Amino acid sequence: MKEVVPLTEDWSLLHSGSQLPAQVPGCVHTDLLSAGLIPDPFLGTNEKDVAWVGQRAWTYIRDLRAADTSGEAHERTDLVFNGLDTAATITLGGRELGRTRNMHRRYRFDVTGRHGLLEVEFASAYDEAASVRAVTGERPNVYPEPFQYIRKMACSFGWDWGPTLVTAGIWRPVRLERWSTARLADVRPLVTVADGTGRVEVSVEVERTAQGAERPLAVRATVGQGLAVARGVVEGTQAVITLDVPDVALWWPRGYGEQPLYDLELVLVEDGEGTGPEHEERPLDSWRRRIGFRTVELDRSADRHGTGFTLVVNGERIFARGVNWIPDDVFPSRVTPERYRTRLRQTAEAGVDLVRIWGGGIYEDEAFYDACDELGLMVWQDFLFACAAYPEEQPLRSEVEAEARDNVVRLMPHPSLVLWNGNNENLWGFRDWGWEPELDGDSWGGGYYLDLLPRVVAELDPTRPYTAGSPWSGSWDHHPNDPAHGTHHSWEVWNRRDYAEYRDSVPRFVAEFGWQAPPAMATLRRALPGEDLAPDSPGMLHHQKAEDGNGKLDRGVERHFVLPEGDFDRWHYLTQVVQARAVAAGIEHWRSHWPVCAGTVVWQINDCWPVSSWAAIDGDGRPKPLYHELRRVYADRLLTLQPGDDAPVLAVVNQAAEPWEAHVTLRRMRADGAVVAERVIEVTVAARTAHRQCVPQDLVPDASSAKEFLVADSGDLRSVHLPVTDKEFAYPVPDYDVAVESSSDAGPGNVEVVVTAHTLVRDLLLQADRLGPGAACDTGLRTLLPGEHLRLRVTNATETGADAVAAALFCVEPA
Repeated sequence: MKEVVPLTEDWSLLHSGSQLPAQVPGCVHTDLLSAGLIPDPFLGTNEKDVAWVGQRAWTYIRDLRAADTSGEAHERTDLVFNGLDTAATITLGGRELGRTRNMHRRYRFDVTGRHGLLEVEFASAYDEAASVRAVTGERPNVYPEPFQYIRKMACSFGWDWGPTLVTAGIWRPVRLERWSTARLADVRPLVTVADGTGRVEVSVEVERTAQGAERPLAVRATVGQGLAVARGVVEGTQAVITLDVPDVALWWPRGYGEQPLYDLELVLVEDGEGTGPEHEERPLDSWRRRIGFRTVELDRSADRHGTGFTLVVNGERIFARGVNWIPDDVFPSRVTPERYRTRLRQTAEAGVDLVRIWGGGIYEDEAFYDACDELGLMVWQDFLFACAAYPEEQPLRSEVEAEARDNVVRLMPHPSLVLWNGNNENLWGFRDWGWEPELDGDSWGGGYYLDLLPRVVAELDPTRPYTAGSPWSGSWDHHPNDPAHGTHHSWEVWNRRDYAEYRDSVPRFVAEFGWQAPPAMATLRRALPGEDLAPDSPGMLHHQKAEDGNGKLDRGVERHFVLPEGDFDRWHYLTQVVQARAVAAGIEHWRSHWPVCAGTVVWQINDCWPVSSWAAIDGDGRPKPLYHELRRVYADRLLTLQPGDDAPVLAVVNQAAEPWEAHVTLRRMRADGAVVAERVIEVTVAARTAHRQCVPQDLVPDASSAKEFLVADSGDLRSVHLPVTDKEFAYPVPDYDVAVESSSDAGPGNVEVVVTAHTLVRDLLLQADRLGPGAACDTGLRTLLPGEHLRLRVTNATETGADAVAAALFCVEPA
């Protein structure tokens, strides 16, 4: 049987004539950081001080003993790298094994009988990119870094939310595999289901040793605990085994059903001849994954609204409640399975059912997809191209195809994976960003997205849909970012407009949109130690990577509030409020127009370091108010008031499996809390549908009134509509009492905060991290009417006194 020996210990990194202890998996930056040779690049402006690391070559070394690779017990020993970042030369005992130039592929080298010093020398990614650019010629991109010339995580070269920390190293596990006769080289399970019977068609590729070339081989396959068993003979190096599994339980996205998973196990055996114990099969290799049975389609039918883009799982049409995912750390080797699970559990608890892995990052670790399988999070996987024109000539073309084949086969067992996407914004960039005339006929990646990648997916993984890009209208007959056709990225609002303008259109599927805010206060204090925080303080500006990011933040606030001068706490609070309101405005509007709009994918759920960004969870893992707002607007049941042409619109959205008999109380109120008019409206909303109706005229505040507003309540759901901006509205001075009580959840630092409102209190927020860096609150922005009580649950606080709690509470104040 094949023997696997991890090679995670005894590595060293050569640095200035000395050897440093190296962690594998890891990278140069983390090894230098552990050795105390560089400052933490996440703190202050240290990023600039470590830029030199990415500019030079680095070498990792360890010894391989003769006993490690001897052919005595096994015919063959392979050295297997799951990930090398990126341009590397591998030598053993002074002899070259091979060269690599792709971070996103796995590599295997025959080292049978060889031993000595194992060296992995990484060239500077900048030098590798320059050598490729010299062959292919210049290509345009969005950022002044050469990421399109090297198959490497693009955002390590910096992005409008990420630092420029160009990594190198053995970033995924490395091992020795010792084997004889044959091994399983590739296993490709096509999982389908029809009429309650699951089918698994497994295509197997086998590699043989010279001695095993003519040996009779077979593959045994099993689903579950003997639910289905099959055996196939290996013809040459290929075998196909089909298993039918009766009465399978379907895998569903979260909110639509359960996520049953089945073990699929394959064993490669040498066929025995004759009969009797001496002729039994001899196991050579095995492979095991979890699979799930479900169907997935992408409905791109034309209709009177344009061209649709609707995911259909097990025949159920789904409004996708999505988020975009970037690498959770700019040093991705630091992201453990536990960290993946924590972040993805947070994501699922926000009501999300789809995670888009963005094309400037990585194909994530198995642990990511395992967690999504279990949590019911659908995965939209970009191929790794983003915001640039990519040369299609060698040496890149063969790397792109090998990378695509490797990762399609690696990831296809996962039922959570529902969509392959060719690229991020490159079709749009070619048409709209001045690339086409600049290229003057040179290749730019179109051949990848419209030819190579769809062919690879059709050949290897025909059970899943493929789309050429995001955004993409489906053909060149329409603008690539036409909101009426296919996927749409909505960035004009953040860049130039007020968030209210999200309501001006109903795209078929909004694959990117978002609004910025700073990270939590405790995150800022850790990342910017000793800094006198201000929007334009040195550390704050350094941790703001977007073009005119602070200007856009300020303009977003100024459209609705008086911009606070010299009050960082207030500025911090208001930017959080605007971020949450902006994203909610878009989602509420687009969800209410289901099924014309079939999904929203917020940019973004997570951060890779502490930074002002569009994230709902900041770089230290702390939820922003946006996170809690996602929980509200992505819940199965949503109640919202939206501006209309003649009157506000009441939208009642029911994404649950059961009808919703909604009793909606509408109140027209004065700023002082008096009720001008009130009515209860009974609304029946069928399962998976949305209902819209105008608010009765007698309940509509005057369009220019600064003293009246509208409230809609149904159970614990609330929506508030002001006819004017907050800075024009006659808010009373907020008056509320705060009491701190012991929590029913016993534990140090766990308390319940009871707020009693005596006036209208708009967008009350308890910033729990001000009560201790580990403190958290169970809710975000809440609006209270006079006489109402709100109970907030706080955990892990180090300060629980009433004064400290009151100081951590913020709300909207009169202009």
